[in-house]
Amino acid sequence: MPTNILKEVETRYAAVAESSLSSSDAGIKAVAEAFGYSAAELAAIPAEANMGLSCGNPTAMGALRPGETVVDLGCGGGLDVFLAAAKVGPTGRAIGIDMTPSMIERAKKNAAHGPDGTPYTNVDFILATIDQTTLPVGIADCVISNCVINLAPDKSAVMREMFRILKPGGRLAVSDIALKQILPSELANNIGAYVGCIAGAVMIEEYRRLLVDAGFSSVAVIDSQTDLNAYAQADGQSGCCSAPMNTSEEALPVEKSSTRLNVVSPGCCESRVPVKALHQDIAELLRQYDVNKYAASVKVFAIKPG
Repeated sequence: MPTNILKEVETRYAAVAESSLSSSDAGIKAVAEAFGYSAAELAAIPAEANMGLSCGNPTAMGALRPGETVVDLGCGGGLDVFLAAAKVGPTGRAIGIDMTPSMIERAKKNAAHGPDGTPYTNVDFILATIDQTTLPVGIADCVISNCVINLAPDKSAVMREMFRILKPGGRLAVSDIALKQILPSELANNIGAYVGCIAGAVMIEEYRRLLVDAGFSSVAVIDSQTDLNAYAQADGQSGCCSAPMNTSEEALPVEKSSTRLNVVSPGCCESRVPVKALHQDIAELLRQYDVNKYAASVKVFAIKPG
């Protein structure tokens, strides 16, 4: 496993951010629907906000209300931020945090044009890590996150940061991956499994303990019973470093080998060619292992005492 795991994660997810993956791809849309998004929700936000990276729908769990401030840790292209923005309304605020510059760039481009062409006016996107968001103390009524905390090397720091930015009485509603049993060493030390949200996950009980240690009460970490094989539906869709979003050009050509998807691109991802596509990583993982045996998509709830 690389020592600078965050850099590896950023590189792989930057390639996704610079791709043409979106809800316009049937497989990408199918992944989102499998993890709890309705067709109506996906149609109500920019298609490019969805890249098939979710493991749940935290906006459906958070009981968001008009006028609230919601912070999304690891916002990607803004999928949950835009859904939250609709729920909190014009008097509320939805703030997305992501450490990958190209993800923040994609999210801001998405924010400039809602499905009806109208820019979002109650969203912000901030470049920062999720354990050091740069946000003021007690800014949020609710913190959400979607399949990202498992990627953080220091999860206790993330839990403390969530506690810090929540108002007293504030809540968190998180979708994530947690482990049901210890991973075999070949899986635990696999970089593809880490970037694919498995090898970096902690046991369900450990997840619960980290939240309690950070100061949260009413902590619940619940197995959603969702089949993680749903991710395989995204394999074969528009790959990393394909045509830039919002173009009508055909996908760029790829050369397949036994170990990676080599993307032929003179454009956005030139510095990272060859890059193994993230969704191909995950699909390969699912072919090799019964991931549901080891890991679960979990719904996480907690309260910051008032």
